[in-house]
Amino acid sequence: MIVDMHCDTIWLLNHLREKGEEASLLHSPGHLDLEKMQKSGYLLQNFALFVEMSECEDPWEEAQKLYRVYQEEMELNQDRIGRVLCFEDIERLQKEGKMCSLLTVEEGGVCKGEIAKLKQLHEQGVRMMTLTWNFENEIGYPNYGATNTLETKLGLKDKGIEFVSHMEQLGMIVDVSHLSDAGFWDVCKNATKPFVASHSNAREVCRSTRNLSDEMIKALAERGGVTGLNYCKAFTTEHLWRGSDWFDSVGGNLRGSADYLQMLTEHAKHIVNVGGIECLGLGSDFDGIRTHETLPHAGEMERLYEAMKKAGFTESQLDKIWYENVLRIYRELL
Repeated sequence: MIVDMHCDTIWLLNHLREKGEEASLLHSPGHLDLEKMQKSGYLLQNFALFVEMSECEDPWEEAQKLYRVYQEEMELNQDRIGRVLCFEDIERLQKEGKMCSLLTVEEGGVCKGEIAKLKQLHEQGVRMMTLTWNFENEIGYPNYGATNTLETKLGLKDKGIEFVSHMEQLGMIVDVSHLSDAGFWDVCKNATKPFVASHSNAREVCRSTRNLSDEMIKALAERGGVTGLNYCKAFTTEHLWRGSDWFDSVGGNLRGSADYLQMLTEHAKHIVNVGGIECLGLGSDFDGIRTHETLPHAGEMERLYEAMKKAGFTESQLDKIWYENVLRIYRELL
């Protein structure tokens, strides 16, 4: 059984349709669709309304356009998947033999700093939101921009602190993936409930600013939060890992096809060693990333499961990572 905290499939479906190509949630040329999910035994997938603000005139209208795509696909496929607004919906849909869909937003800037828009998103079913993507917005500052350098001074703005408070009141989970280091610590200071990093790996294994430092992993775990293992090569394998002989000395490129799954497993092992088995889940980032041929799409998740099992994870530990830890968060917060 699989619970995945992040994918960009709705964005991809809209993008393909705007190019005149056929694509649906049932069957997509991308990484994830309902057929692939059923093959791998998915219970729940978070579907993000992802908006890149630099490529649209009005981020709110863009989010609403994506929301209409999501609504359409949920209606067309209601015999296979249902929407989750509260934890009881997961239990009900599971009993009905259906998969579950939880709506999220990737880029808090779609709200344009307006609490009224945040409330409208909640009314539309959004239950998780990243405070930023890769650009500064009214809420705060990201960690991954053009320079890919750490942002340790600029965190949440006053409006961002207000947003965190309102999200918790509404029952919308705060997501710190993409947020600056300073912003992460501002969330720690101001949040009163557990929060998540829906798709972030370990910085000690891959030195990308998008990944969490050991101090962040510990803090997230102490707050009862979860980080989702991200399958993006750039956050797993394409940065020089100190002391590793798996990479070229210049480009940081993979030498062997098996190393990608091995590196994903190294991230998982490191996060668990630092934060404990309770703080790790899955956050594929499917349809928003480049993957590797050894884990090409959602229909081949057994490959990652077997790689992690071979690396020493027990079946009970894998159950926690694959679905139990995230469901614990949803049980508490939804």
